[in-house]
Amino acid sequence: MQPRHIQPPDSRKPPFDATAARRLREGLGMAHAQIAYGIWAAYGLQVSPATVAAWELGEESPTEAEMTALAGALWCSPGDLLGAPSTLREHRIARGLAVADLALRIGMEPAAYERIEQTGHWTGNDRQAAALGEVLALPLPAFIEVTGHSDALADLLRNAVTTRWQAYVKPVAKLLPLPRHELESVLQQLHSEYQSRMVGTLNWGVGTSSTESGDAGRAFLDDVLELFWGLLYPPGSGSG
Repeated sequence: MQPRHIQPPDSRKPPFDATAARRLREGLGMAHAQIAYGIWAAYGLQVSPATVAAWELGEESPTEAEMTALAGALWCSPGDLLGAPSTLREHRIARGLAVADLALRIGMEPAAYERIEQTGHWTGNDRQAAALGEVLALPLPAFIEVTGHSDALADLLRNAVTTRWQAYVKPVAKLLPLPRHELESVLQQLHSEYQSRMVGTLNWGVGTSSTESGDAGRAFLDDVLELFWGLLYPPGSGSG
């Protein structure tokens, strides 16, 4: 079998789930040396058995190319070796896609897409953003984050909870493809929680200062985006 070469190792290493790698290898009944040989045979990457063992112990971590090769040797997807992806690059790696492949599928020049990963600043158009979300199967919170709309959404939510939430249903709906009734329900809950917290702070009793009340309000507003996603996708809902 001829080695199938992939892109050279990237010095920027993605997050790696060492426990998952060890569990998958043991499940296959393979030794470190067999994994190392599989990486070389299929991908042309020279990795020693000791390096594979070090990955599993968390003493070292593989590069993107090495993780892709390791996933192939373990008969799993790269996503099985990642923790929860948080950046665009990590979502791409989780899907086992090279930069050029993903760029082609969303209709973007590879160099332009690579700059987006490097800078964290989305410069694509709406059509490319929609294709990106589909190809990477991005949950809505991740889609909003990687396309650079998190700050805009957070600003809208802060205004919604501190003024009349009804006035922000339409602006929020422009960013989020969700049913109107669902948005209305979540915005109303978020508004009520903020107002209840502020009233509760003021009712703590004699000696409560306006500074303490302001601190409580600021803490809520700082976390408003996370609170919004928590209401939209409650723990255990299997969404988000």
